Amino acid sequence: MAKLSDKTLVIIPTFNEKENLPLIINRLLAAEPERVNVLVVDDNSPDGTGELADDMAAKDERIKVMHRQGKGGLGGAYIAGFKWGLDRDYEILCEMDADGSHAPEQLHLLLDRIDSGAEMVIGSRYVRGGKTVNWPASRQILSRGGNLYASMALGAGLSDITGGYRAYRREVLEGIDLDAVDSAGYVFQVDLAFRAVMAGFDVREVPITFTERELGESKMSGNIVSEAMIQVTKWGAAHRAEQAKNLASEFWRIGSGSFINMFK
Repeated sequence: MAKLSDKTLVIIPTFNEKENLPLIINRLLAAEPERVNVLVVDDNSPDGTGELADDMAAKDERIKVMHRQGKGGLGGAYIAGFKWGLDRDYEILCEMDADGSHAPEQLHLLLDRIDSGAEMVIGSRYVRGGKTVNWPASRQILSRGGNLYASMALGAGLSDITGGYRAYRREVLEGIDLDAVDSAGYVFQVDLAFRAVMAGFDVREVPITFTERELGESKMSGNIVSEAMIQVTKWGAAHRAEQAKNLASEFWRIGSGSFINMFK
């Protein structure tokens, strides 16, 4: 019987990932040889990542490449990849880092959950069974603290709302106005997950093992996280204000009805 996951696109954004790209793609296609295609979205990497991706695509029809001019950011790369995949009738679209931190061998955990009914699945470091490997204590504190704060501010009910290992049914991405998503980097993941939850989609988490990259340099920094938390604070304040407004309107409706009923 055909499954949704039989038509899956894994989007891998790259910027200077020439060392990592062959490793992650070979692992992915070995783990999922039948149901997965790969789209490399390269932001004009000066180290030749884009040219290497072209060479790999020429040898394997499961590998596709998109070239973007300039360093447009993680969010822009994923949105461009989502639109490319939606135009080509993929049923599931996935996010995966190029640096090996997301194990391709665990992709089936996300896809199986989609096949069983979930509409969006996040590979979580912070649900039971999830873990991180080779992270210093400072990175642990930064990530856990950021997720805890975002969860409290937004009330989204997710343990790893910043996690970047994800699978979406196409209906989720079609139901979100991708043109209205202008966030980039770390906060992009929070933005999309929050939009999906607020839109009423069934968002689940599955445990994964996140392994710190061995090759190349991390793009994460304290400034990126700080900027993200400022944006999350703004979203949280707006969300809580809207909740308070709706609650006040409901109280007024109920109270007015009760008052009128006293005179019937």
